[in-house]
Amino acid sequence: MNSTSEDRWRDLRPDPESDTPLYLQLARKLANAIHDNRWNPGEALPSERVLSDALGVSRITSRKAIALLVEQGLIRREQGAGSFITPRYEDPLSRLSSFSEMLRRRGFKPSSNWISRTIEPANRDEVIQLGLSPAATVTRLKRLRLADDIVMAVENSTFPASCIPDPQAIGDSLYSYLDARGLSIVRALQHFRAVNASEEIAEQMGIAPHDALLLITRVGYTADQRAIELTDTYCRNDYYDFVAELRK
Repeated sequence: MNSTSEDRWRDLRPDPESDTPLYLQLARKLANAIHDNRWNPGEALPSERVLSDALGVSRITSRKAIALLVEQGLIRREQGAGSFITPRYEDPLSRLSSFSEMLRRRGFKPSSNWISRTIEPANRDEVIQLGLSPAATVTRLKRLRLADDIVMAVENSTFPASCIPDPQAIGDSLYSYLDARGLSIVRALQHFRAVNASEEIAEQMGIAPHDALLLITRVGYTADQRAIELTDTYCRNDYYDFVAELRK
């Protein structure tokens, strides 16, 4: 690596004083760098040995971090060639806004019905996505999202428990609650895919089991680039239209 590349990799150095394992810290930092376009699609990564030397970590730590990002699809391995940043095509469909704001702009009256609000141990996916310690606890929120009293979506959200220590204190708007605590979501990555409604979700939405739904997975970040929100929203496809304007 040249000196510029070495400096860039050293910025990813994990904190040995943190309770979070070094490989999870490194994976999270590298994932953020990829999402922030600090690495170009198709760019080659240095070898595990070079990466370990640049960051002052063991080759096992580097290997586990890279393996985790390969599992998440952010990095691909090519036999005999090395590891590369996976090309991504992520077009923002609209400005970042809450569900309530979106519905009000369309002339609907938004509301929510809570299904559950609990604090529980974090699972593996939450630890990875939110950069948490394996022993961390999270606040899990499940609710129905309504427009003019029609169920539009089922939403499952997870936050570090430190961000929402009392989930019963949340009012009509989750994002307003976060704003008031100085934890505004200012950036989000959203991924869309088609799924079929489970028996449970179909009953909650008043639709037939196995009906087609749009699943939106959102990771929300604060101004200091900290991931604090992991939300899965199951949307009725007969009520949702997403439009992207593309320009050359």
